[in-house]
Amino acid sequence: MKFPPASDIKRIRKSIDVTQMELASASGISQSTIAKIERGTISASYDTVVRLFETLEGMKAESRKEMTAGDVASENVVSIQSSERVHQASDLMRSTGYSQLPVLNGDVSVGSISERGILELLRKGSTMEQLGMMVISDVMGESYPVVTDSTPISSVTSLMGSSGAVLVSRKGKIVGMITNADILKLI
Repeated sequence: MKFPPASDIKRIRKSIDVTQMELASASGISQSTIAKIERGTISASYDTVVRLFETLEGMKAESRKEMTAGDVASENVVSIQSSERVHQASDLMRSTGYSQLPVLNGDVSVGSISERGILELLRKGSTMEQLGMMVISDVMGESYPVVTDSTPISSVTSLMGSSGAVLVSRKGKIVGMITNADILKLI
């Protein structure tokens, strides 16, 4: 197994929100030794560095196991109503920086619309003017899957393979959304 330089111990430890004391307890290496390694005041032995990195990898994997959809979801879901026009969806995507939106009918998810889907309709022959005035319900794609906020993140990632996003619900109400970008932030 190839390890990053010892100077990365602090960065990795902080990225998984572990204290030096927690790392010391899990690895069997004293907190003061870890502090000195992170500051660069001592040069750790190969065995010590290996033990620290293996412990950090185990802690990282454990923290992922415990994560749920509610932990990862973006809470402010930007959506559009199915009765709106495509140009309104396009304007909303541009202003928010999102490339895809859930389409709702009231509070119920009924479909999705994305930049890719809009561009595909243009490639199929629609003019920009025609497409802009179309009602979203006439051109929307499939709804994003909906999971509860307690769904393990591993289940969410398997759904992401067939969908560009997953909606997160709590007590039947959409409270969040997870996109590929949200999953990549976990790495």
